[in-house]
Amino acid sequence: YCKMFTSQTVKEKFADFSDVVFKRSTGNGKSFKKLVIKEREEIVSAHLGDDDVDPNKLTGKHLPAEDLKEWYENGKAGEDFHIIDMRNTYEYKVGHFDGSVDAGMRNFRDLSKVVPNLEHLKDKKVLTVCTGGVRCEKASGFLMKKGFKDVYQLDGGMATYMEKFPGKDFLGALYVFDNRITTETTKERAVIGTCAFCNATSERYVNCLNDECHLHYICCEGCEKERSGDVHCPDCSVSSPQLVSLTK
Repeated sequence: YCKMFTSQTVKEKFADFSDVVFKRSTGNGKSFKKLVIKEREEIVSAHLGDDDVDPNKLTGKHLPAEDLKEWYENGKAGEDFHIIDMRNTYEYKVGHFDGSVDAGMRNFRDLSKVVPNLEHLKDKKVLTVCTGGVRCEKASGFLMKKGFKDVYQLDGGMATYMEKFPGKDFLGALYVFDNRITTETTKERAVIGTCAFCNATSERYVNCLNDECHLHYICCEGCEKERSGDVHCPDCSVSSPQLVSLTK
């Protein structure tokens, strides 16, 4: 939001924003090129077609960050719960909740394809998580529609949890969709991201140069240099001299 307003003054001056949950993180002054506001039927589309769900009618129970903290603490005493990460796999690789399950999506449109792989959790207590809570509104409801019995979603998403409990229960850095690429709430953390080629620890993302792929993946500077700037992902065999690097 505009730096001249705090989250409180925005809520006071603009009634339509009174129930907005603001997520705060450290910026670098270059995170966004400009402010763009667009109207969309869906913020993140899952392309579920006739199997679509309306989050206003069917969605998981909202779990506050404080309650998840208790779940973690009680989990050490044997409480059984399962966290399903509803982000894309490339986001999961750089940072995720301790013990969480990667749903296995390359794009949110893969939601319907990956749910069968989660069948073993149908009768378990499950919590869906994502960056800010948006994708979970639909993902949690879709799990319920597919017969999952006890479904929660993290209220406010990972960003809210990391703000309230910096350095706790979340491993690595949080992937974000702006020019920072990743962000964190504490410097005293382990880097868990690894280069797709050499497995060295790294949080440096590049785009695959294959026009039919463009996978966003982690590639360390050493491997980029060794490959003479060819940053096609490991699954793509087409080579190109052009480099598209999203981080420095």
